[in-house]
Amino acid sequence: MLEIIVLPLLTMVTCKEMRAAIIVLHKNGFTGKDIVATKIAPKSTIYRFIKNFKERGSILVKKASGRPRKSSKRQDRLLKRIQLRDRSATSAELAQEWQQAGVSASARTVRRRLLEDGLVSRRAAKKPLLSKKNIRDRLIFCRKYSEWTAEDWGKVIFSDEAPFRLFGASGKRLVRRRKGERYHQSCVMPTVKHPDTIHVWGCFSSKGVGSLTILPKNTAMNKEWYQNTLQQQLLPTTQQQFGEEQCIFQHDGAPCHKAKVITKWLGDQNVEILGPWPGNSPDLNPIENLWSILKRRVDKQKPTNSDKLQEVIMKEWVAISQDLAQKLIESMPSRIAEVLKKKGQHCKY
Repeated sequence: MLEIIVLPLLTMVTCKEMRAAIIVLHKNGFTGKDIVATKIAPKSTIYRFIKNFKERGSILVKKASGRPRKSSKRQDRLLKRIQLRDRSATSAELAQEWQQAGVSASARTVRRRLLEDGLVSRRAAKKPLLSKKNIRDRLIFCRKYSEWTAEDWGKVIFSDEAPFRLFGASGKRLVRRRKGERYHQSCVMPTVKHPDTIHVWGCFSSKGVGSLTILPKNTAMNKEWYQNTLQQQLLPTTQQQFGEEQCIFQHDGAPCHKAKVITKWLGDQNVEILGPWPGNSPDLNPIENLWSILKRRVDKQKPTNSDKLQEVIMKEWVAISQDLAQKLIESMPSRIAEVLKKKGQHCKY
């Protein structure tokens, strides 16, 4: 009788199925000695399965506890407080400080504990330092325009100056390479001691990019040059994009922008000014995102001299689509709302 039951069970046996078969036989009244006689498994295994079943009432294997943790929950909370006190502390430094509190753990263990709390190592974001005045001015500006819709912001022309450098010096570049290819020509970003830098002024609105002009080499940004730029670049752009419709001009608080002669000239031209613009607030100006996009596109072209760099800048500028420009402008209500939510601090843009 026992052989009739066991033979089908032995045809395709896994460890889990073997354990189940032994317990089935046990439940049907067969003794451990009878089951051992079937040679379905070693004697010690059979008796261990039966014993565990009697103790737990289940054939499931109890999960092993694993290696004991080196730290308690209280010590883990201490590590978290140490890290939050100094965000830039390395895992090795944290391990040393943790050791002083009685926990002997490696830097790897420290990283695992912090990861459990959602604290991961990331490159610090670079943002301008905000003074109390900057924060106050940001809040005043955002409250003033908190009710504006994307349609309202569509009537604004944003402007700014930006530097462009040769050989991709405008940012870090990631490459994918195989072992031994670190210094392969296609995986290296060339640098020079004193890269040529080109300064440009540009403007854009929801209707697309406007004029872009390059500041002559060795020419300082001053009120004379700025007035000339507004005359030759801004006015044609406003006429082309808005015609007779009233638009609003945005520029930051750079000294040459706030010069009396510039303020008077803008008034004489009936140009309405957005603001006053808060200092150290590139996250509120969507043209900063446009510069980042433009710089990445220019870097991909890998210009090798100043003339080629200027040519590529102008080419990539006019290639920027209206859809992209409009998307950036439409982000303004979100920027305003986020700065207000964070009480004047930086937003993600």
